Amino acid sequence: MTEIDKSAIRNAATVIVVRDRETNPAILMGQRGAKAVFMPNKFVFPGGAVDRADFDVPLAEGLVEPCHSRLDLDSEPGLQNALAAAAVREVWEETGLILGEQGPWPCDVPDDWRDFATMGYRPSGAGLQYFFRALTPKGRPRRFDARFFMVDAARLSGDLDDFSRASDELSHLQWIPLSDARDFDLPFITEVVLAEVEACLHTTEPPESVPYFKNNDEASLFLRLRGYPMPTD
Repeated sequence: MTEIDKSAIRNAATVIVVRDRETNPAILMGQRGAKAVFMPNKFVFPGGAVDRADFDVPLAEGLVEPCHSRLDLDSEPGLQNALAAAAVREVWEETGLILGEQGPWPCDVPDDWRDFATMGYRPSGAGLQYFFRALTPKGRPRRFDARFFMVDAARLSGDLDDFSRASDELSHLQWIPLSDARDFDLPFITEVVLAEVEACLHTTEPPESVPYFKNNDEASLFLRLRGYPMPTD
């Protein structure tokens, strides 16, 4: 088995699931273990690194525009599909909730997706709204180029309070009222993302631009990714 280079920057997908956004908005979060290498004990959104198999997962529906095109900026071919698949997979693995459409798979089901497929669903990226990007600062035990997606809980199938199929990667899974979220032990980047969640709360339309918190070797920059990639000759 090929060993993962722990110093390499890995693409990752993080998902903010919002419930009751027009009345009493709440977000789905869980706590990482005390022995976790990355962000121990912190309350986080479901998410994780993209796997190579995610590039070949057949989505029932892909990401909508302009989310799909914005992800094409400075990325490898097929990464949009992989990020959407990783987002769905991480929600399933860490919460036991399904973001997909009912129907059979058109190909052999990858090992990581067998339990998901057994539920009678194919993953779908149609409800995922790309709205934030962050690069982990240099010097951390793990570095991720994370794309954050927001999705309305109405897009999920099943009982929103049933986490019985979740893995043990996150504990204390719960719907936290957005107004109370900052009372929990959060990573710094989550504090920043929460402000963007509040700004996007009352619309399901993609934002005019995507904030990019870029921590590269030279400096920490807060950029804005806009529109579609420019055509090349």
